[in-house]
Amino acid sequence: MAFWQLYGSVILFIFAFMTCLWIASLILRNSSIVDPMWGTGLVLANWFSFLITPQGYPARKVLISILVTIWGLRLTIHLLRRNWGKGEDYRYREWREQAGAKWWWFSYFKVFLIQGAVMCVLAAPFLAAHNSPSPATFTLIDLLAVPLWGLGFFFESVGDWQLSRFLANPANKGKLLSTGLWRYTRHPNYFGESIMWWGHYLVALSVPNGMFAIISPLLITFLLLRVSGVTLLEKTMKETTPGYREYVESTSAFVPWFPRKNPQ
Repeated sequence: MAFWQLYGSVILFIFAFMTCLWIASLILRNSSIVDPMWGTGLVLANWFSFLITPQGYPARKVLISILVTIWGLRLTIHLLRRNWGKGEDYRYREWREQAGAKWWWFSYFKVFLIQGAVMCVLAAPFLAAHNSPSPATFTLIDLLAVPLWGLGFFFESVGDWQLSRFLANPANKGKLLSTGLWRYTRHPNYFGESIMWWGHYLVALSVPNGMFAIISPLLITFLLLRVSGVTLLEKTMKETTPGYREYVESTSAFVPWFPRKNPQ
């Protein structure tokens, strides 16, 4: 199968998945179901690609499929547990109120198709890895991808766990988490997410023409830093959380590093 034929098939799969998810959101009157199911969508797209690429080197296909599956299912379970019973996220509620009666179709474009387009870009590493029959052995780059991905998984999963425990304690209401991984970076979970996608990219880099898949980790890192992650969250935190401005002055924003001394 030609690579662009494979990519076209996966794009159609992703948009079919997002359309079904949109229909479910209309029935449930909850557009925020897209958040936990986003990771699952990429897991399913990966395995769809796996099944329609018999020409690919099986061991590499299995390797990246395991990495993507662990990433996606952990993210889905975490977001389901965090959001269960809380209703629609405030962002979607605001958009729903602004759009009024048009939201039922407007949400398809503003929420589901946009996120589907992002998924199509992020799929590039596993599509490249699945489609190539060579090299028919693991390379040093493949082997380097695993510890890099593991580092990202550690920061994302442990960071999320530490934050969940902190927020679950009523005594911490209105307080700031600045211990554990949060002592070294203000966003250990976002850092970990980015690093895992760079790990996925390294697996793709080991195959011919896999370099183009760099668009995937570049996009997720940009989104986390400038769009839906650090920038958006910190704007709210600085206004609502006591001590956050001081925390910003002493703690690395993204890449973990030792805390700086607050200026006197």
